[in-house]
Amino acid sequence: MAYVDLNPVRAGMAKTPETSTHTSIQKRLSKAQKAAQPNHPQQQEKELLIFTGNPKEDMPKGLPFQLTDYLELVDWTGKILCEDKRGAISENTPPILNRLNIETKHWLYLTENFESPFKGLVGSVEKLKEACKKLGYERTPGIFSCKQYFPS
Repeated sequence: MAYVDLNPVRAGMAKTPETSTHTSIQKRLSKAQKAAQPNHPQQQEKELLIFTGNPKEDMPKGLPFQLTDYLELVDWTGKILCEDKRGAISENTPPILNRLNIETKHWLYLTENFESPFKGLVGSVEKLKEACKKLGYERTPGIFSCKQYFPS
């Protein structure tokens, strides 16, 4: 998958995976940027085989690692200069999750303690406010945790 997703970069047609066209990684990236939890199977691109993480019980249909791990693998691989290829991702280019504004520092804590900071609605501050407005809430419960863990 990574080989195919990097073809536009290697051919010199795109500088990064997110600027490539007609690739599965571009579809995955677009969906991940809009999702509150890009690694959550229900918030991934439905046309493509989903990333299921590392489930401990019955293996659901999908790729057995996280989407963000795959994105980092493609980014790292794309930065390796190959003599027989025209293009590579510039070494000066920030990491892909930073470029996409997908926060990584809180993922381990959230996966182990998700219910601790959140008692109700969860997502970006913008989405949280939209949901509270639709529900007729006067206040926005959980906004502090959402600001902390899902910065926009």
